[in-house]
Amino acid sequence: MTAYTGRLQQDRLRWLFSSDGQGPSLGSCRPRSHVMFLKTHKTASSTVLNILYRYGEEKDLRFALPLGYQFDYPLPFNAHRVKGYRGPRVAEFSIMGNHMRFNKPEVGKVMPADTFYFSILRDPVALTESSYAYYKSVAPAFRKAKGLGDFADNPWKYYDPRLHNNHYARNLLWFDFGLDHNANFSTSLAQRGEVAIRRAFKLILVSEHFDESMVLLRHALCWPLDAVVSFSLNARQQKSSGSRSWVDKAAAAQPPAKALTDNQRQKLREWNALDWHLYQAFNRYFWDEVDRFGRARMDQEVVLLRTRRELLAKACLREGGKPVEASRIRDKNIRPFQSGLVKILGYELQPGLDNATRQACLRMIRPEIQYKDLLDARQFPRAAPQPAQAPPPAIPAGGAYVRKGPSQLRTGELGVEGGGRMGEEERDWDGSRLSRSSNNNNQTLARDRGGKRNIR
Repeated sequence: MTAYTGRLQQDRLRWLFSSDGQGPSLGSCRPRSHVMFLKTHKTASSTVLNILYRYGEEKDLRFALPLGYQFDYPLPFNAHRVKGYRGPRVAEFSIMGNHMRFNKPEVGKVMPADTFYFSILRDPVALTESSYAYYKSVAPAFRKAKGLGDFADNPWKYYDPRLHNNHYARNLLWFDFGLDHNANFSTSLAQRGEVAIRRAFKLILVSEHFDESMVLLRHALCWPLDAVVSFSLNARQQKSSGSRSWVDKAAAAQPPAKALTDNQRQKLREWNALDWHLYQAFNRYFWDEVDRFGRARMDQEVVLLRTRRELLAKACLREGGKPVEASRIRDKNIRPFQSGLVKILGYELQPGLDNATRQACLRMIRPEIQYKDLLDARQFPRAAPQPAQAPPPAIPAGGAYVRKGPSQLRTGELGVEGGGRMGEEERDWDGSRLSRSSNNNNQTLARDRGGKRNIR
């Protein structure tokens, strides 16, 4: 490549990131800067969180960040788990989105009154398939089963509600919204939960319709098009028919057809009946929102969104924009941490990008853990983690070790992930060591002194 053609390429990239990124006119609305996202599990929520991280970083907004990597999940959220929180209205936070078990009164102590609350749902059958793949080693109900089909045939054979991390195996969405996931299903209970969520959240997105969701979110927040253009993060590698493929949670919502029979899929819907009710109800509401937006208008904006994603993927990414194995990513700063029994894929940037373009592309592919650390270091420079520290060891996605037994909330009330096996010792995402002892079959887990937390 000559110097002249190189300059033309760089000029083209700068034009690409400055010309078409606004998208269709949003009228006279004002961009929202107070946003709370309930990051549900296995729903493409890491991709959504990246969108919030990017926007907040570019606008220099203040994040409500956890002391570790999530807000003491699976315990109900408590305001004092926010780093820098000193009491209601003492300091203003703009964006909150890390994993938590929702607890609206406590969130309200942190976020301003005009905060826009939203979340995302996924078909419970597809969610269970993903949860099984990620958490088989830490959720006792999954660990005991020979396969997902075996679990689906008779969940009660493997499920004990008293065992820690089994919340991943039943009504996980209901649990994340702060509700009692072990409650016996009834129509009245399911409807009460639905109403409580509708009151708390302005918008519920649907993973299976991710691009339409991003269009609705963009207009609800009054953000430019590029703010909601994304590449799928936390995609996992999947082996099938002797070849390797990858599963994009935002697009490939259904598990492989051969994995479950129709009867087993129906059994999983019945097992996750509370989640299934939520998914059906909010899927209807979602398409009501699309109808109000306009189907033809939605189709046009989805095409623009996808076209923009393809252009940015060509400009930013190697391998034609497809995710690659972490071992092939030379820059460890964008190499995703590996989780449990599945391989988490990431991206490599195109070589030769000018600094401004590289930074814009890097924001779109930076893994969640590294992005949180970056924002944390900028927001709390004196407490920034030391660069020489080794990254946390491989554990299931999202996971801090937790106490045995599910945390409880009253039915209808709106309010870690499982630790992995790491040989002789276990660590949380922030690197603090967790020790284990047994007493009458009840596990006691405690952080070392550097971790500042004991769980008994």
